[in-house]
Amino acid sequence: MGRVFRSLRWKDWVYLVLSLGFIVLQVWLDLLLPDYTSKVLQYAMTGMPMGEIWKQGGIMLACALGSAASSVTVGYFSARIASAAAFRLRGQVFDKVESFSMEEINRFSTSSLITRTTNDITQVQMLISMGLQMIVKAPILAVWAIVKISARQWQWSVIVAAAVILLVLMFTFVLVVVVPKFRKVQAMTDDLNSVTRENLTGVRVVRAYNAEAYQEEKFAGANGRLTKTQLFTSRAMASLSPFLTVLMSGISLAIYWVGAYLVGAQTDAVGRGEVYTQMITFSGYAMQIVMAFMMLVMIFFILPRALVSLRRIGEVLGTEPCIRDGALTASPEGAPLGTVEFRNVSFKYPDAGEYVLHDISFRAERGQTVAFIGSTGSGKSTAINLVPRFYDATEGEVLVDGVNVKEYTLAALHDKIGYVPQRAVLFSGTVESNVAYGEKAGLEHSEEAVKNAVRIAQGQAFIEEKEEGYKAHVAQGGTNFSGGQKQRLAIARAVYRRPEIYIFDDSFSALDYKTDRDLRAALKAETGGATSLIVAQRIGTIRDADLILVLEEGSVVGQGTHEELMRGCEVYREIARSQLSEEELAGMQGEVRKHG
Repeated sequence: MGRVFRSLRWKDWVYLVLSLGFIVLQVWLDLLLPDYTSKVLQYAMTGMPMGEIWKQGGIMLACALGSAASSVTVGYFSARIASAAAFRLRGQVFDKVESFSMEEINRFSTSSLITRTTNDITQVQMLISMGLQMIVKAPILAVWAIVKISARQWQWSVIVAAAVILLVLMFTFVLVVVVPKFRKVQAMTDDLNSVTRENLTGVRVVRAYNAEAYQEEKFAGANGRLTKTQLFTSRAMASLSPFLTVLMSGISLAIYWVGAYLVGAQTDAVGRGEVYTQMITFSGYAMQIVMAFMMLVMIFFILPRALVSLRRIGEVLGTEPCIRDGALTASPEGAPLGTVEFRNVSFKYPDAGEYVLHDISFRAERGQTVAFIGSTGSGKSTAINLVPRFYDATEGEVLVDGVNVKEYTLAALHDKIGYVPQRAVLFSGTVESNVAYGEKAGLEHSEEAVKNAVRIAQGQAFIEEKEEGYKAHVAQGGTNFSGGQKQRLAIARAVYRRPEIYIFDDSFSALDYKTDRDLRAALKAETGGATSLIVAQRIGTIRDADLILVLEEGSVVGQGTHEELMRGCEVYREIARSQLSEEELAGMQGEVRKHG
Protein backbone atom coordinates (compact mmCIF):
# COMPACT_ATOMS: atom_id res chain seq x y z
CA MET A 1 0.00 0.00 0.00
CA GLY A 2 3.00 2.27 0.42
CA ARG A 3 3.19 2.82 -3.35
CA VAL A 4 -0.48 3.75 -3.40
CA PHE A 5 -0.06 6.36 -0.69
CA ARG A 6 3.05 7.75 -2.38
CA SER A 7 1.06 8.23 -5.56
CA LEU A 8 -1.46 10.53 -3.82
CA ARG A 9 -1.26 14.30 -4.40
CA TRP A 10 -2.00 17.04 -1.85
CA LYS A 11 -5.61 17.32 -3.04
CA ASP A 12 -6.08 13.57 -2.49
CA TRP A 13 -4.69 13.90 1.05
CA VAL A 14 -7.19 16.69 1.72
CA TYR A 15 -9.99 14.41 0.49
CA LEU A 16 -8.62 11.62 2.68
CA VAL A 17 -8.60 13.76 5.84
CA LEU A 18 -12.12 15.02 5.07
CA SER A 19 -13.27 11.44 4.53
CA LEU A 20 -11.90 10.36 7.91
CA GLY A 21 -13.70 13.30 9.55
CA PHE A 22 -17.02 12.39 7.93
CA ILE A 23 -16.53 8.72 8.86
CA VAL A 24 -16.11 9.65 12.53
CA LEU A 25 -19.17 11.92 12.26
CA GLN A 26 -21.20 9.10 10.71
CA VAL A 27 -20.19 6.61 13.42
CA TRP A 28 -21.00 9.14 16.16
CA LEU A 29 -24.46 9.78 14.68
CA ASP A 30 -25.12 6.05 14.25
CA LEU A 31 -24.25 5.38 17.88
CA LEU A 32 -26.51 8.19 19.08
CA LEU A 33 -29.56 6.42 17.68
CA PRO A 34 -29.80 3.65 20.37
CA ASP A 35 -29.52 6.30 23.12
CA TYR A 36 -32.41 8.31 21.71
CA THR A 37 -34.40 5.11 21.15
CA SER A 38 -33.95 4.40 24.86
CA LYS A 39 -35.09 7.93 25.75
CA VAL A 40 -38.22 7.66 23.58
CA LEU A 41 -39.13 4.35 25.26
CA GLN A 42 -38.41 5.73 28.69
CA TYR A 43 -40.52 8.85 28.06
CA ALA A 44 -43.36 6.74 26.69
CA MET A 45 -43.30 4.42 29.71
CA THR A 46 -43.19 7.29 32.22
CA GLY A 47 -46.01 9.22 30.56
CA MET A 48 -44.01 12.19 29.27
CA PRO A 49 -45.88 14.67 27.02
CA MET A 50 -46.08 13.75 23.32
CA GLY A 51 -44.26 16.97 22.41
CA GLU A 52 -41.12 15.74 24.20
CA ILE A 53 -41.40 12.35 22.54
CA TRP A 54 -41.74 14.02 19.12
CA LYS A 55 -38.70 16.15 19.91
CA GLN A 56 -36.57 13.08 20.66
CA GLY A 57 -37.94 11.38 17.55
CA GLY A 58 -36.97 14.45 15.46
CA ILE A 59 -33.42 14.30 16.82
CA MET A 60 -33.29 10.60 15.88
CA LEU A 61 -34.41 11.47 12.34
CA ALA A 62 -31.80 14.23 12.10
CA CYS A 63 -29.11 11.78 13.22
CA ALA A 64 -30.21 9.26 10.58
CA LEU A 65 -30.24 11.90 7.81
CA GLY A 66 -26.86 13.24 8.95
CA SER A 67 -25.41 9.73 8.88
CA ALA A 68 -26.76 9.19 5.35
CA ALA A 69 -25.33 12.53 4.15
CA SER A 70 -21.95 11.69 5.71
CA SER A 71 -21.99 8.30 3.97
CA VAL A 72 -22.67 9.91 0.57
CA THR A 73 -19.88 12.45 1.14
CA VAL A 74 -17.39 9.73 2.10
CA GLY A 75 -18.42 7.77 -1.02
CA TYR A 76 -17.75 10.81 -3.21
CA PHE A 77 -14.32 11.49 -1.70
CA SER A 78 -13.26 7.84 -1.74
CA ALA A 79 -14.25 7.50 -5.41
CA ARG A 80 -12.14 10.57 -6.25
CA ILE A 81 -9.15 9.23 -4.32
CA ALA A 82 -9.47 5.72 -5.81
CA SER A 83 -9.77 7.01 -9.38
CA ALA A 84 -6.77 9.32 -8.97
CA ALA A 85 -4.63 6.56 -7.42
CA ALA A 86 -5.59 4.08 -10.17
CA PHE A 87 -4.87 6.68 -12.85
CA ARG A 88 -1.37 7.30 -11.53
CA LEU A 89 -0.65 3.62 -10.89
CA ARG A 90 -1.57 2.77 -14.48
CA GLY A 91 0.74 5.52 -15.69
CA GLN A 92 3.58 4.34 -13.45
CA VAL A 93 3.22 0.71 -14.52
CA PHE A 94 3.03 1.64 -18.22
CA ASP A 95 6.07 3.94 -17.97
CA LYS A 96 7.98 1.24 -16.11
CA VAL A 97 7.16 -1.37 -18.74
CA GLU A 98 8.28 1.08 -21.44
CA SER A 99 11.70 1.20 -19.77
CA PHE A 100 12.05 -2.60 -19.69
CA SER A 101 14.54 -4.38 -21.90
CA MET A 102 13.63 -7.63 -23.64
CA GLU A 103 14.95 -9.51 -20.59
CA GLU A 104 12.33 -7.99 -18.26
CA ILE A 105 9.55 -8.32 -20.84
CA ASN A 106 10.29 -12.02 -21.22
CA ARG A 107 10.51 -12.47 -17.44
CA PHE A 108 6.94 -11.28 -16.87
CA SER A 109 5.38 -12.23 -20.23
CA THR A 110 3.26 -9.85 -22.28
CA SER A 111 -0.10 -11.24 -21.14
CA SER A 112 0.89 -10.91 -17.47
CA LEU A 113 1.97 -7.29 -17.94
CA ILE A 114 -1.37 -6.50 -19.60
CA THR A 115 -3.26 -8.10 -16.69
CA ARG A 116 -1.21 -6.18 -14.14
CA THR A 117 -1.84 -2.89 -15.94
CA THR A 118 -5.61 -3.43 -16.18
CA ASN A 119 -7.26 -6.04 -13.96
CA ASP A 120 -4.85 -5.78 -11.02
CA ILE A 121 -5.11 -2.00 -10.83
CA THR A 122 -8.92 -2.24 -11.02
CA GLN A 123 -8.82 -4.53 -7.96
CA VAL A 124 -6.73 -1.96 -6.09
CA GLN A 125 -9.12 0.82 -7.12
CA MET A 126 -12.06 -1.14 -5.70
CA LEU A 127 -10.15 -1.72 -2.47
CA ILE A 128 -9.44 1.99 -2.01
CA SER A 129 -12.99 3.00 -2.88
CA MET A 130 -14.63 0.53 -0.50
CA GLY A 131 -11.81 0.58 2.04
CA LEU A 132 -12.29 4.20 3.04
CA GLN A 133 -15.97 3.56 3.58
CA MET A 134 -15.69 0.22 5.37
CA ILE A 135 -12.17 -0.77 6.44
CA VAL A 136 -11.79 2.51 8.31
CA LYS A 137 -15.37 2.72 9.52
CA ALA A 138 -15.77 -0.86 10.77
CA PRO A 139 -13.06 -0.85 13.47
CA ILE A 140 -14.08 2.60 14.71
CA LEU A 141 -17.73 1.55 14.88
CA ALA A 142 -16.97 -1.79 16.58
CA VAL A 143 -14.59 -0.37 19.22
CA TRP A 144 -16.80 2.63 19.98
CA ALA A 145 -19.90 0.43 20.34
CA ILE A 146 -18.06 -2.05 22.59
CA VAL A 147 -16.92 0.80 24.84
CA LYS A 148 -20.50 2.08 25.10
CA ILE A 149 -21.91 -1.32 26.17
CA SER A 150 -19.05 -2.35 28.46
CA ALA A 151 -20.63 -0.69 31.52
CA ARG A 152 -23.99 -2.47 31.09
CA GLN A 153 -25.18 -5.92 32.19
CA TRP A 154 -22.27 -8.40 32.06
CA GLN A 155 -24.50 -11.20 30.78
CA TRP A 156 -25.15 -9.30 27.55
CA SER A 157 -21.44 -8.44 27.24
CA VAL A 158 -20.60 -12.16 27.42
CA ILE A 159 -23.01 -12.83 24.54
CA VAL A 160 -21.37 -10.17 22.36
CA ALA A 161 -17.86 -11.37 23.33
CA ALA A 162 -18.75 -14.93 22.28
CA ALA A 163 -20.08 -13.65 18.97
CA VAL A 164 -16.90 -11.64 18.36
CA ILE A 165 -14.75 -14.74 19.04
CA LEU A 166 -16.77 -16.70 16.47
CA LEU A 167 -16.31 -13.90 13.95
CA VAL A 168 -12.54 -13.81 14.53
CA LEU A 169 -12.35 -17.59 14.00
CA MET A 170 -14.29 -17.24 10.77
CA PHE A 171 -11.96 -14.52 9.48
CA THR A 172 -8.94 -16.63 10.41
CA PHE A 173 -10.35 -19.45 8.30
CA VAL A 174 -10.72 -17.07 5.37
CA LEU A 175 -7.14 -15.81 5.71
CA VAL A 176 -5.63 -19.30 5.95
CA VAL A 177 -7.72 -21.15 3.37
CA VAL A 178 -9.13 -18.62 0.90
CA VAL A 179 -6.41 -15.97 0.46
CA PRO A 180 -3.88 -18.39 -1.14
CA LYS A 181 -6.53 -19.27 -3.73
CA PHE A 182 -6.83 -15.61 -4.71
CA ARG A 183 -3.13 -15.63 -5.62
CA LYS A 184 -3.82 -18.53 -7.96
CA VAL A 185 -6.78 -16.67 -9.49
CA GLN A 186 -4.53 -13.84 -10.70
CA ALA A 187 -1.94 -16.25 -12.13
CA MET A 188 -4.71 -18.18 -13.90
CA THR A 189 -6.09 -14.91 -15.28
CA ASP A 190 -2.64 -14.35 -16.82
CA ASP A 191 -2.82 -17.82 -18.42
CA LEU A 192 -6.32 -17.17 -19.78
CA ASN A 193 -5.22 -13.85 -21.28
CA SER A 194 -2.19 -15.55 -22.82
CA VAL A 195 -4.29 -18.24 -24.51
CA THR A 196 -6.84 -15.66 -25.73
CA ARG A 197 -4.13 -13.34 -27.07
CA GLU A 198 -2.36 -16.23 -28.82
CA ASN A 199 -5.62 -17.34 -30.45
CA LEU A 200 -6.54 -13.84 -31.67
CA THR A 201 -3.03 -13.10 -32.95
CA GLY A 202 -2.84 -16.35 -34.89
CA VAL A 203 -6.48 -16.56 -35.95
CA ARG A 204 -5.60 -16.97 -39.66
CA VAL A 205 -3.30 -19.91 -38.98
CA VAL A 206 -5.89 -21.46 -36.65
CA ARG A 207 -8.52 -21.35 -39.39
CA ALA A 208 -6.15 -22.44 -42.14
CA TYR A 209 -5.24 -25.60 -40.19
CA ASN A 210 -8.79 -26.29 -38.93
CA ALA A 211 -7.42 -26.02 -35.41
CA GLU A 212 -10.47 -24.35 -33.89
CA ALA A 213 -11.27 -27.45 -31.83
CA TYR A 214 -7.72 -27.61 -30.48
CA GLN A 215 -7.76 -23.90 -29.53
CA GLU A 216 -11.21 -24.26 -27.96
CA GLU A 217 -9.94 -27.20 -25.88
CA LYS A 218 -6.88 -25.19 -24.84
CA PHE A 219 -9.06 -22.21 -23.88
CA ALA A 220 -11.55 -24.47 -22.10
CA GLY A 221 -8.73 -25.91 -20.00
CA ALA A 222 -7.48 -22.49 -18.88
CA ASN A 223 -11.04 -21.23 -18.41
CA GLY A 224 -12.02 -24.34 -16.44
CA ARG A 225 -9.08 -24.05 -14.05
CA LEU A 226 -9.85 -20.38 -13.43
CA THR A 227 -13.58 -21.05 -12.98
CA LYS A 228 -12.95 -23.93 -10.56
CA THR A 229 -10.71 -21.78 -8.37
CA GLN A 230 -13.08 -18.83 -8.52
CA LEU A 231 -16.00 -21.07 -7.56
CA PHE A 232 -14.10 -22.22 -4.48
CA THR A 233 -13.31 -18.66 -3.39
CA SER A 234 -16.82 -17.42 -4.21
CA ARG A 235 -18.50 -20.25 -2.30
CA ALA A 236 -16.21 -19.75 0.68
CA MET A 237 -16.91 -16.01 0.75
CA ALA A 238 -20.64 -16.50 0.08
CA SER A 239 -20.89 -18.78 3.12
CA LEU A 240 -19.93 -15.82 5.31
CA SER A 241 -23.18 -13.97 4.65
CA PRO A 242 -25.59 -16.65 5.99
CA PHE A 243 -23.19 -17.29 8.88
CA LEU A 244 -23.42 -13.61 9.84
CA THR A 245 -27.20 -13.60 9.41
CA VAL A 246 -27.54 -16.58 11.75
CA LEU A 247 -25.10 -14.99 14.17
CA MET A 248 -27.01 -11.68 14.14
CA SER A 249 -30.31 -13.43 14.77
CA GLY A 250 -28.68 -15.54 17.47
CA ILE A 251 -27.33 -12.45 19.25
CA SER A 252 -30.78 -10.81 19.20
CA LEU A 253 -32.40 -13.99 20.49
CA ALA A 254 -29.79 -14.40 23.25
CA ILE A 255 -30.05 -10.74 24.31
CA TYR A 256 -33.86 -10.92 24.52
CA TRP A 257 -33.77 -14.29 26.30
CA VAL A 258 -31.31 -12.97 28.92
CA GLY A 259 -33.29 -9.71 29.01
CA ALA A 260 -36.52 -11.59 29.73
CA TYR A 261 -34.79 -13.33 32.61
CA LEU A 262 -33.43 -10.02 33.97
CA VAL A 263 -36.80 -8.27 33.58
CA GLY A 264 -38.51 -11.14 35.36
CA ALA A 265 -36.03 -10.90 38.22
CA GLN A 266 -37.09 -7.31 38.99
CA THR A 267 -39.67 -6.83 41.74
CA ASP A 268 -41.11 -3.48 40.73
CA ALA A 269 -42.36 -1.84 37.52
CA VAL A 270 -39.68 0.85 37.57
CA GLY A 271 -36.88 -1.72 37.69
CA ARG A 272 -38.48 -3.79 34.95
CA GLY A 273 -38.86 -0.69 32.75
CA GLU A 274 -35.22 0.30 33.29
CA VAL A 275 -33.93 -3.18 32.39
CA TYR A 276 -36.23 -3.24 29.38
CA THR A 277 -34.91 0.05 28.00
CA GLN A 278 -31.33 -1.11 28.68
CA MET A 279 -32.05 -4.27 26.70
CA ILE A 280 -33.34 -2.29 23.71
CA THR A 281 -30.33 0.03 23.86
CA PHE A 282 -27.90 -2.87 24.22
CA SER A 283 -29.55 -4.67 21.32
CA GLY A 284 -29.04 -1.59 19.15
CA TYR A 285 -25.34 -1.40 20.04
CA ALA A 286 -24.90 -5.14 19.49
CA MET A 287 -26.37 -4.80 16.00
CA GLN A 288 -23.91 -1.98 15.29
CA ILE A 289 -21.05 -4.29 16.31
CA VAL A 290 -22.35 -7.04 14.05
CA MET A 291 -22.82 -4.52 11.23
CA ALA A 292 -19.17 -3.50 11.67
CA PHE A 293 -18.11 -7.11 11.19
CA MET A 294 -20.44 -7.45 8.20
CA MET A 295 -18.61 -4.53 6.62
CA LEU A 296 -15.36 -6.38 7.20
CA VAL A 297 -16.86 -9.42 5.48
CA MET A 298 -17.74 -7.32 2.45
CA ILE A 299 -14.16 -6.06 2.39
CA PHE A 300 -12.96 -9.65 2.60
CA PHE A 301 -14.63 -10.28 -0.74
CA ILE A 302 -12.09 -8.00 -2.42
CA LEU A 303 -9.25 -7.58 0.09
CA PRO A 304 -7.38 -10.88 -0.56
CA ARG A 305 -7.43 -10.47 -4.32
CA ALA A 306 -6.54 -6.78 -4.07
CA LEU A 307 -3.55 -7.57 -1.83
CA VAL A 308 -2.33 -10.10 -4.38
CA SER A 309 -2.81 -7.47 -7.11
CA LEU A 310 -0.85 -4.93 -5.06
CA ARG A 311 2.02 -7.38 -4.74
CA ARG A 312 1.99 -8.08 -8.50
CA ILE A 313 1.96 -4.36 -9.29
CA GLY A 314 4.81 -3.87 -6.81
CA GLU A 315 6.82 -6.56 -8.60
CA VAL A 316 6.62 -4.56 -11.83
CA LEU A 317 7.35 -1.19 -10.24
CA GLY A 318 10.16 -2.65 -8.14
CA THR A 319 11.97 -4.23 -11.10
CA GLU A 320 15.06 -2.33 -12.18
CA PRO A 321 15.81 -2.56 -15.92
CA CYS A 322 19.13 -4.28 -16.56
CA ILE A 323 19.86 -1.85 -19.40
CA ARG A 324 20.53 1.59 -17.96
CA ASP A 325 21.04 4.97 -19.56
CA GLY A 326 24.54 6.27 -20.07
CA ALA A 327 25.50 9.92 -19.78
CA LEU A 328 26.25 10.94 -23.37
CA THR A 329 23.50 12.75 -25.26
CA ALA A 330 25.58 13.17 -28.45
CA SER A 331 28.75 11.84 -30.03
CA PRO A 332 31.95 13.49 -28.83
CA GLU A 333 33.43 16.20 -31.02
CA GLY A 334 35.63 14.71 -33.72
CA ALA A 335 34.13 11.21 -33.36
CA PRO A 336 33.98 9.05 -36.52
CA LEU A 337 30.25 9.54 -37.20
CA GLY A 338 28.22 6.71 -38.65
CA THR A 339 30.69 3.96 -37.70
CA VAL A 340 29.71 0.70 -36.05
CA GLU A 341 32.29 -1.61 -34.54
CA PHE A 342 32.19 -4.94 -32.73
CA ARG A 343 35.27 -5.72 -30.63
CA ASN A 344 35.49 -9.36 -29.56
CA VAL A 345 31.77 -9.50 -28.81
CA SER A 346 30.29 -12.58 -27.19
CA PHE A 347 26.74 -12.93 -25.93
CA LYS A 348 24.48 -15.31 -24.09
CA TYR A 349 20.87 -14.78 -23.10
CA PRO A 350 20.05 -14.20 -19.42
CA ASP A 351 19.95 -17.48 -17.45
CA ALA A 352 21.25 -19.38 -20.49
CA GLY A 353 24.19 -21.73 -20.12
CA GLU A 354 25.70 -21.41 -23.59
CA TYR A 355 26.83 -18.45 -25.65
CA VAL A 356 24.93 -17.73 -28.87
CA LEU A 357 27.64 -15.37 -30.22
CA HIS A 358 31.36 -16.04 -30.00
CA ASP A 359 34.13 -13.45 -30.36
CA ILE A 360 32.68 -11.37 -33.23
CA SER A 361 34.75 -8.45 -34.52
CA PHE A 362 34.19 -6.13 -37.48
CA ARG A 363 34.04 -2.42 -38.31
CA ALA A 364 31.57 -0.63 -40.58
CA GLU A 365 32.68 2.78 -41.83
CA ARG A 366 30.28 5.59 -42.58
CA GLY A 367 28.30 4.91 -45.76
CA GLN A 368 29.28 1.24 -45.90
CA THR A 369 26.91 -1.73 -45.98
CA VAL A 370 27.66 -4.70 -43.74
CA ALA A 371 25.56 -7.83 -44.23
CA PHE A 372 25.02 -10.92 -42.09
CA ILE A 373 24.08 -14.26 -43.60
CA GLY A 374 23.93 -17.78 -42.28
CA SER A 375 21.61 -20.62 -41.42
CA THR A 376 18.57 -20.20 -39.20
CA GLY A 377 19.62 -19.80 -35.56
CA SER A 378 23.20 -18.81 -36.39
CA GLY A 379 22.89 -15.55 -34.39
CA LYS A 380 22.42 -12.95 -37.15
CA SER A 381 19.48 -11.08 -35.56
CA THR A 382 21.00 -11.42 -32.10
CA ALA A 383 24.17 -9.69 -33.30
CA ILE A 384 22.47 -6.61 -34.74
CA ASN A 385 20.09 -6.35 -31.75
CA LEU A 386 23.13 -5.50 -29.64
CA VAL A 387 23.54 -2.18 -31.51
CA PRO A 388 20.29 -0.52 -30.28
CA ARG A 389 20.82 -2.25 -26.90
CA PHE A 390 17.81 -4.53 -26.93
CA TYR A 391 20.36 -6.65 -25.08
CA ASP A 392 23.87 -5.78 -23.89
CA ALA A 393 26.94 -7.73 -24.96
CA THR A 394 28.06 -10.24 -22.34
CA GLU A 395 31.70 -9.80 -23.31
CA GLY A 396 33.48 -7.34 -25.56
CA GLU A 397 32.29 -3.95 -26.78
CA VAL A 398 29.80 -2.60 -29.30
CA LEU A 399 30.78 0.89 -30.46
CA VAL A 400 28.81 3.53 -32.38
CA ASP A 401 30.73 6.59 -33.56
CA GLY A 402 33.73 5.19 -31.71
CA VAL A 403 31.90 5.20 -28.35
CA ASN A 404 30.63 2.17 -26.40
CA VAL A 405 26.83 2.09 -26.79
CA LYS A 406 26.49 1.76 -22.99
CA GLU A 407 27.80 5.32 -22.59
CA TYR A 408 24.93 6.90 -24.59
CA THR A 409 21.52 7.69 -23.23
CA LEU A 410 19.05 5.31 -24.88
CA ALA A 411 17.24 8.24 -26.51
CA ALA A 412 20.48 9.58 -28.02
CA LEU A 413 21.50 6.13 -29.26
CA HIS A 414 18.12 5.41 -30.83
CA ASP A 415 18.12 8.83 -32.55
CA LYS A 416 21.11 7.59 -34.54
CA ILE A 417 19.36 4.42 -35.68
CA GLY A 418 16.64 3.56 -38.15
CA TYR A 419 15.48 0.08 -37.16
CA VAL A 420 13.39 -2.24 -39.33
CA PRO A 421 12.47 -5.44 -37.43
CA GLN A 422 12.19 -8.92 -38.85
CA ARG A 423 8.43 -8.84 -38.33
CA ALA A 424 7.05 -5.55 -39.61
CA VAL A 425 5.04 -3.82 -36.89
CA LEU A 426 2.39 -1.22 -37.73
CA PHE A 427 0.20 0.69 -35.29
CA SER A 428 -3.44 1.66 -35.53
CA GLY A 429 -3.77 5.08 -37.13
CA THR A 430 -2.97 6.29 -40.63
CA VAL A 431 -0.20 5.61 -43.13
CA GLU A 432 1.24 9.05 -42.39
CA SER A 433 1.22 8.55 -38.60
CA ASN A 434 2.99 5.20 -39.00
CA VAL A 435 5.71 6.54 -41.27
CA ALA A 436 6.26 9.61 -39.05
CA TYR A 437 6.10 7.44 -35.92
CA GLY A 438 8.15 8.34 -32.84
CA GLU A 439 10.21 11.33 -31.90
CA LYS A 440 13.73 12.37 -32.80
CA ALA A 441 15.63 15.42 -31.64
CA GLY A 442 15.59 18.12 -34.31
CA LEU A 443 13.17 16.27 -36.58
CA GLU A 444 10.01 18.17 -37.48
CA HIS A 445 6.97 16.55 -39.04
CA SER A 446 6.74 17.04 -42.79
CA GLU A 447 4.21 15.59 -45.23
CA GLU A 448 6.74 15.89 -48.04
CA ALA A 449 9.27 13.92 -46.02
CA VAL A 450 6.64 11.22 -45.44
CA LYS A 451 5.91 10.98 -49.18
CA ASN A 452 9.62 10.90 -50.01
CA ALA A 453 10.25 8.10 -47.49
CA VAL A 454 7.36 6.06 -48.93
CA ARG A 455 8.70 6.65 -52.46
CA ILE A 456 12.17 5.41 -51.51
CA ALA A 457 10.59 2.34 -49.86
CA GLN A 458 8.71 1.58 -53.11
CA GLY A 459 5.32 2.07 -51.48
CA GLN A 460 4.08 5.07 -53.44
CA ALA A 461 1.98 3.05 -55.89
CA PHE A 462 -0.13 1.07 -53.43
CA ILE A 463 -0.56 4.04 -51.06
CA GLU A 464 -1.62 6.61 -53.65
CA GLU A 465 -4.10 4.23 -55.25
CA LYS A 466 -6.05 4.25 -52.00
CA GLU A 467 -8.91 6.74 -51.83
CA GLU A 468 -7.54 8.47 -48.72
CA GLY A 469 -3.90 8.18 -49.78
CA TYR A 470 -1.50 8.90 -46.91
CA LYS A 471 -4.48 9.41 -44.58
CA ALA A 472 -5.64 5.83 -45.24
CA HIS A 473 -6.53 3.86 -42.13
CA VAL A 474 -4.07 1.31 -40.74
CA ALA A 475 -5.62 -1.38 -38.56
CA GLN A 476 -3.88 -2.55 -35.41
CA GLY A 477 -0.92 -4.68 -36.45
CA GLY A 478 -1.41 -3.57 -40.07
CA THR A 479 -3.78 -6.45 -40.78
CA ASN A 480 -5.32 -4.55 -43.72
CA PHE A 481 -1.98 -4.58 -45.57
CA SER A 482 -0.06 -7.48 -47.11
CA GLY A 483 3.26 -8.67 -45.73
CA GLY A 484 5.27 -6.92 -48.43
CA GLN A 485 3.33 -3.68 -48.00
CA LYS A 486 3.91 -3.74 -44.25
CA GLN A 487 7.64 -4.28 -44.78
CA ARG A 488 7.84 -1.32 -47.14
CA LEU A 489 5.99 0.94 -44.69
CA ALA A 490 8.32 -0.21 -41.90
CA ILE A 491 11.32 0.64 -44.12
CA ALA A 492 9.74 4.04 -44.94
CA ARG A 493 9.44 4.70 -41.20
CA ALA A 494 13.19 4.15 -40.80
CA VAL A 495 14.01 6.29 -43.85
CA TYR A 496 11.85 9.16 -42.56
CA ARG A 497 14.07 9.50 -39.48
CA ARG A 498 17.16 10.17 -41.64
CA PRO A 499 19.39 8.17 -39.26
CA GLU A 500 23.15 7.71 -39.31
CA ILE A 501 22.75 3.92 -39.16
CA TYR A 502 20.15 1.64 -40.74
CA ILE A 503 19.43 -1.80 -39.27
CA PHE A 504 17.48 -4.14 -41.55
CA ASP A 505 16.67 -7.38 -39.74
CA ASP A 506 15.67 -9.63 -42.66
CA SER A 507 13.44 -6.76 -43.79
CA PHE A 508 13.31 -7.65 -47.49
CA SER A 509 12.09 -11.25 -47.17
CA ALA A 510 8.48 -10.50 -48.18
CA LEU A 511 9.47 -8.51 -51.29
CA ASP A 512 9.72 -9.90 -54.78
CA TYR A 513 13.13 -9.75 -56.47
CA LYS A 514 12.31 -6.70 -58.62
CA THR A 515 10.95 -4.66 -55.69
CA ASP A 516 13.90 -5.79 -53.57
CA ARG A 517 16.36 -4.61 -56.24
CA ASP A 518 14.59 -1.31 -56.86
CA LEU A 519 14.29 -0.58 -53.12
CA ARG A 520 17.97 -1.24 -52.45
CA ALA A 521 18.96 0.93 -55.42
CA ALA A 522 16.77 3.78 -54.14
CA LEU A 523 18.19 3.41 -50.64
CA LYS A 524 21.75 3.52 -51.95
CA ALA A 525 21.02 6.61 -54.05
CA GLU A 526 19.04 8.52 -51.45
CA THR A 527 20.74 7.47 -48.21
CA GLY A 528 24.27 6.77 -49.40
CA GLY A 529 25.84 8.64 -46.48
CA ALA A 530 24.30 6.30 -43.90
CA THR A 531 25.76 3.03 -42.65
CA SER A 532 23.61 -0.06 -43.20
CA LEU A 533 23.55 -3.34 -41.28
CA ILE A 534 21.55 -5.97 -43.11
CA VAL A 535 20.44 -9.43 -42.06
CA ALA A 536 19.27 -11.40 -45.08
CA GLN A 537 18.61 -14.91 -46.28
CA ARG A 538 19.00 -14.16 -49.98
CA ILE A 539 22.43 -13.70 -51.50
CA GLY A 540 20.92 -11.41 -54.12
CA THR A 541 20.01 -8.95 -51.36
CA ILE A 542 23.53 -8.68 -49.92
CA ARG A 543 25.71 -9.36 -52.95
CA ASP A 544 26.78 -5.72 -53.30
CA ALA A 545 27.56 -5.21 -49.58
CA ASP A 546 30.99 -3.82 -48.69
CA LEU A 547 31.44 -6.51 -46.05
CA ILE A 548 29.58 -9.79 -45.58
CA LEU A 549 29.84 -11.80 -42.35
CA VAL A 550 28.96 -15.48 -42.59
CA LEU A 551 27.75 -16.85 -39.24
CA GLU A 552 27.59 -20.48 -38.22
CA GLU A 553 26.42 -21.41 -34.70
CA GLY A 554 27.26 -17.92 -33.44
CA SER A 555 30.78 -17.74 -34.86
CA VAL A 556 32.09 -15.89 -37.90
CA VAL A 557 33.27 -18.54 -40.36
CA GLY A 558 33.96 -16.09 -43.16
CA GLN A 559 33.97 -12.38 -43.87
CA GLY A 560 34.72 -10.28 -46.90
CA THR A 561 33.08 -9.21 -50.13
CA HIS A 562 30.89 -11.50 -52.19
CA GLU A 563 33.76 -12.36 -54.54
CA GLU A 564 36.16 -13.08 -51.67
CA LEU A 565 33.66 -15.36 -49.95
CA MET A 566 32.90 -17.23 -53.17
CA ARG A 567 36.61 -17.99 -53.40
CA GLY A 568 37.40 -18.78 -49.78
CA CYS A 569 34.28 -19.67 -47.73
CA GLU A 570 32.70 -23.07 -48.21
CA VAL A 571 29.63 -22.23 -46.07
CA TYR A 572 28.91 -19.20 -48.27
CA ARG A 573 29.31 -21.28 -51.44
CA GLU A 574 26.84 -23.83 -50.05
CA ILE A 575 24.30 -21.07 -49.43
CA ALA A 576 24.88 -19.78 -52.96
CA ARG A 577 24.41 -23.27 -54.44
CA SER A 578 21.13 -23.70 -52.54
CA GLN A 579 19.70 -20.43 -53.91
CA LEU A 580 21.14 -19.93 -57.41
CA SER A 581 20.94 -21.85 -60.63
CA GLU A 582 23.98 -23.38 -62.33
CA GLU A 583 24.02 -20.57 -64.89
CA GLU A 584 23.99 -17.88 -62.17
CA LEU A 585 26.74 -19.69 -60.27
CA ALA A 586 28.82 -20.02 -63.40
CA GLY A 587 28.42 -16.30 -64.06
CA MET A 588 29.43 -15.48 -60.47
CA GLN A 589 32.47 -17.72 -60.64
CA GLY A 590 33.46 -16.08 -63.91
CA GLU A 591 33.28 -12.70 -62.20
CA VAL A 592 35.35 -14.05 -59.33
CA ARG A 593 38.08 -15.30 -61.67
CA LYS A 594 37.99 -12.01 -63.57
CA HIS A 595 38.47 -9.99 -60.35
CA GLY A 596 40.81 -12.53 -58.81
